[in-house]
Amino acid sequence: MSTQTKRTPGIDLKAAGLFLLPILALVAVIVVFLNTATGTGLETVPPVEGLITERYSLTRGVIELEVRNTGPQPLTVSQVIINDAVWPFEASPSATIPRLGTAEIRLDYMWSRGEAYAISLLSANAIGFDVEIPVAVETPAPTPATFLGFTLIGLYVGVIPVFLGIMWFPALRRMGRRTITFLTAATVGLLLFLGVDTLFEAREASLLLPDAFQGVGLIAIGLVATVLLLEAISRRKRNASGTETSRRMAIASIIAVGIGFHNLGEGLAIGAAYNIGELALGKFLVVGFIIQNITEGLGVVSPILKERPGLKTFVILGLIAGAPAILGAWIGGYAHLLCWRFYSWRLVPVLCSR
Repeated sequence: MSTQTKRTPGIDLKAAGLFLLPILALVAVIVVFLNTATGTGLETVPPVEGLITERYSLTRGVIELEVRNTGPQPLTVSQVIINDAVWPFEASPSATIPRLGTAEIRLDYMWSRGEAYAISLLSANAIGFDVEIPVAVETPAPTPATFLGFTLIGLYVGVIPVFLGIMWFPALRRMGRRTITFLTAATVGLLLFLGVDTLFEAREASLLLPDAFQGVGLIAIGLVATVLLLEAISRRKRNASGTETSRRMAIASIIAVGIGFHNLGEGLAIGAAYNIGELALGKFLVVGFIIQNITEGLGVVSPILKERPGLKTFVILGLIAGAPAILGAWIGGYAHLLCWRFYSWRLVPVLCSR
């Protein structure tokens, strides 16, 4: 009886080399094309320049612009024009901005409160990039007063409406099953609407970003990360205990976390509106979000209507759902200013990288 020896699988170096050879040749072809464009018969044209103003800030007698070079080549800011008048400027760290780099343009200009200003930045190739300041107001600085102001905005927008919605809990317990089912379905529909609306708004915002930042990809990363985070919280809650009460509390906690993420975005929008001087827009957003967010408390307590949770549970759920609006208002109001200052102090070169 003949025995057949088994052959241990291993790496065939010759086969691996033959497999990699076409890939290496393909890489070589791409490198040659990008460096020489041999055989195309096309002449090299000057690259399209791009410069965006990420933020402007106004203090007494000073206008500061934070700009980013979104073009493929370094760009040099040669002139600045304010309301059709050429004005001297200072650029930090340099007037020549590398690709995807940032610079601060400082203009010593006595602006007047409430006036509109049109600013044009001219590159060395005489290409203009316009910046409009519709209403000139002093940019809020990180002071205790403005910090308290953004905190109150977060309370008005997120915390208070959510707790007012939670106060419906006793009334909901007295309602019939059909009414509860209808209100729960309405809450789920509202959450779905908010999710879809958020995606559409994110898509519109991504169109304003330079192509180099891949706005659609950032949306996808944020969406996937949020879903994974909520799923991780859900599994942890389900694995903690298998009772019916714990499952209902887990659903309420997940809904509160999801609403918290939503309120974080609302706080960001309001803080950013106040930061750039859009006071009317900021007030409009506050009133609109207050009216909308009272229904979020209903969504938080709907899964636990058959339970008798204590006051501590309601407080925790309300803070999880509403308090992120305060954090969002802080970030929206101060993020750009703090980021630039930290970078200039060389404290966080990665977060505020050029």
